[in-house]
Amino acid sequence: MKNCNNSLQEWPEPIVRVQSLSESGLPSIPDRYVKPDTERPSFDSSNDANIPVVDMSGLYGHDDVVRTATLRIVLEACREWGFFQVVNHGVSPELMDAALGVWRDFFYLPIETKQLYANSPRTYEGYGSRLGVQKGAILDWSDYYFLHYLPSCLKDYKKWPHLPPNCREVIDEYGREVVKLCGRLLRVLSVNLGLKEHFLQNAFGGEDIGACLRVNYYPKCPQPELTLGLSSHSDPGGMTLLLPDNQVTGLQVRKDTSWITVKPAPHAFIVNIGDQIQVLSNAIYKSVEHRVLVNSGKERVSLAFFYNPKSDIPIEPAKELVTPDKPALYTPMTFDEYRLFIRLRGPRGKSQVESLKSPR
Repeated sequence: MKNCNNSLQEWPEPIVRVQSLSESGLPSIPDRYVKPDTERPSFDSSNDANIPVVDMSGLYGHDDVVRTATLRIVLEACREWGFFQVVNHGVSPELMDAALGVWRDFFYLPIETKQLYANSPRTYEGYGSRLGVQKGAILDWSDYYFLHYLPSCLKDYKKWPHLPPNCREVIDEYGREVVKLCGRLLRVLSVNLGLKEHFLQNAFGGEDIGACLRVNYYPKCPQPELTLGLSSHSDPGGMTLLLPDNQVTGLQVRKDTSWITVKPAPHAFIVNIGDQIQVLSNAIYKSVEHRVLVNSGKERVSLAFFYNPKSDIPIEPAKELVTPDKPALYTPMTFDEYRLFIRLRGPRGKSQVESLKSPR
């Protein structure tokens, strides 16, 4: 089931917790976190654009005009932005708040408690502070917690935090509800491609899919203009549902040549297309580069839930979307092969999915 390359045994150098650096009160960030000039953030607040907001209640009422208009908003978002927000999505606001709350409480625990869950590059599962195993790499200003939710054979409660006391129960219920929402969204995405509504779900492996959670903790940073909380990348998996911090913005999405700072709607999920859906749709839908800014005055917490194909199914463009005029842009590759490619190298913009394109 799991191909966790045995060459990924340990991190190449000792792990430093970014939260500890932040809390030490240092006036400047270590060189290891200083990005090259071309990758440093822009804080231009003059651009008022925002990713589209979709009211999902419009998909399930009896008004065909509203349903058609809602489908059109989703289609244009997937083609033009690769991102949209959903409201009235069926996950309770109380559960969303509880999920953010237990994870914020986890990161406030003593370092000795969190270290019990320290991760390794073998599976990334647990408490971490870096991606990629390149020695001497420039690192991002963030800590995180990564855990598997599906398939159930990978779900290991021992790897989940035991504190705060209700943490595991909240994570479990949150995962159940978000999986249901992902299924509803995949049906919408399939219909908008002109395919049967279960097409993408079946291409992912039916009920036998992968799902995992990455909780991001972005501590205060004394020099936010020099670093990033998460470097520019497109998501390698199928689809991501992000529960953002409503109090502190940070997510930026690339639109053409600009970086747009996402303004979260209250109790919305931010949905983005991953590389696997770009491949399946033969690039009708776009997985788009995004990154995260950090803040000198406020920490930030967000929950990224990744809904992925079964790891050993070859993913390729849907036959129904391939024509003589629009040949298949990608050769088949399993998600496991693709994920390993990224785990070795860390986030690298859109270079991963672009490198898959078939030679023409």
